[in-house]
Amino acid sequence: MSNPKSQYAQERERWQRETRSKFKDRPGKFMTTSGVPVKDLYGPDDIAHIDPLRDIGFPGEFPYTRGIHANMHRGRLWTMRQFAGFGTPVDTNKRFKYLLENGQTGLSVAFDLPTLMGRDSDDPLSEGEVGVCGVAISSLRDMEVLFDGIPLDKVSTSMTINSPAAVLLAFYICVGKKQGVPESKLRGTLQNDILKEYIAQKEFIFPPEPSMKIVVDTIEYCTRHVPEWNTISISGYHIREAGSTAVQELAFTLADGFAYVEAAMKAGLAVDEFAPRLSFFFNSHLDFFEEIAKFRAARRIWARRMRDRYGAKDERSWKLRFHTQTAGCSLTGQQPMNNIVRTAFEALAGVLGGTQSLHTNSLDETWALPTEFAAKIALRTQQIIAYETGVTNTVDPLAGSYFVEQLTSQMEQEAEEYFRKIDALGGVIPAIKEGFFQREIAAAARRYQEEIEKKERLIVGVNAFVEPDEKLEIPILKIDPSVEKLQAQNLARLRAERNNTAVRQTLAKLKEAAQEGRNIMPALIDCSMAYCTLGEIINELKAVYGTWREEPVF
Repeated sequence: MSNPKSQYAQERERWQRETRSKFKDRPGKFMTTSGVPVKDLYGPDDIAHIDPLRDIGFPGEFPYTRGIHANMHRGRLWTMRQFAGFGTPVDTNKRFKYLLENGQTGLSVAFDLPTLMGRDSDDPLSEGEVGVCGVAISSLRDMEVLFDGIPLDKVSTSMTINSPAAVLLAFYICVGKKQGVPESKLRGTLQNDILKEYIAQKEFIFPPEPSMKIVVDTIEYCTRHVPEWNTISISGYHIREAGSTAVQELAFTLADGFAYVEAAMKAGLAVDEFAPRLSFFFNSHLDFFEEIAKFRAARRIWARRMRDRYGAKDERSWKLRFHTQTAGCSLTGQQPMNNIVRTAFEALAGVLGGTQSLHTNSLDETWALPTEFAAKIALRTQQIIAYETGVTNTVDPLAGSYFVEQLTSQMEQEAEEYFRKIDALGGVIPAIKEGFFQREIAAAARRYQEEIEKKERLIVGVNAFVEPDEKLEIPILKIDPSVEKLQAQNLARLRAERNNTAVRQTLAKLKEAAQEGRNIMPALIDCSMAYCTLGEIINELKAVYGTWREEPVF
């Protein structure tokens, strides 16, 4: 007696012979954005290896493939958190209030390049970059202005910063203190993911080992004193933006997550003390099903590893919570209004993938930072998905799809293969030093670009449906060059008005803590309260930790 699957296989062969063979496919390759071949049809045979209870389960239960909450977005919508920051703290404070007035439910701070590199606005190396790609923050005084009139006990804040993340966290804690909000009540997320800087974004300052030590310091401090704060937002977003495939984004991000878990445990923290406050940050690209499968696979892999390898007992340690940002690298300078459509599909994939927080890119971001108009359209995109499409009415509606389940399982298996390669190299930091991640991403980016140039992959407005006489007809946000001069004047005034004896004393204590290998967070908070500048603090740490220069890998 044949089983139902064998019957299906027989029927599929008949269908292929009698029906499918009469229809020819369009020319070209059928593949995901990452280049994974896609079959014409998926059926029960493709998911025969999947145990529905073991691998898919129920929402809110291990392994959380269908979501970390039992009712997901029926119970609570995702946090709508638009990435914002430009010019001076005054400029960005106005944008924050504008977004909150229009329904945004959380803040997300974009810092300018000097801040990201730990430099003051008046540093000679900051020239031309102050306030250009984000807000300029050089001291606690700037941070006070940035959050003026925004009560930190009412709003959660995400801060996208890595190398100097601990310093910006200290600034934020001090703003809370000055507002009368104890650090135990602060809610938000620090990106603080230094490993992906070495892998993809390249905004590093110190060598990998002391950088990891600083990350562990923030984990330890927040575990004890800022319990509602997400200590790291382990980021695949920038890995994907650098040109990785979806599987590479999945694998490299989770490998980084495991490295942080191991580093914190090695420092003496119990896994269930800190793991519930680790969060993730993924990219949502244009391949709808591939992205949804990636999110589902990520939850399943994390849950299994945390429970089975690291011995976590607390269910909160098993649950992978993540923020999603639509793919900036998918947007085009050509026909920029089309970017609204691209972003909508990417956001929908994030929602159907079970995200806890979402940032939708603005249509003009290939040209400049978003205008108010473009930022509002991006926010409205989320609101339309939330309130008009009906996709939030049920949990994980694509579960059971032959294609989605097969793709989820395939991505999990391919990620596991990458974990084995990374382990064989000695772990994430040795793999970084060996150039493994960098080479893998570069090869993937090259393949993708070649597909576009050969027109194996069509991009509307770029290599298909091109409008040769197109003119740019959207407003562009221009940063006033006076921002740099104004920030320099503010810093000069700060240095003249502050207690410079306290500055010297707190910086000396910071250096001492770093030299002795103690947790530097208390010293950073003291420096912040004394109005030491970001550059002064980072330079003090450079004297202890040194700096890092990457060896070219290709």
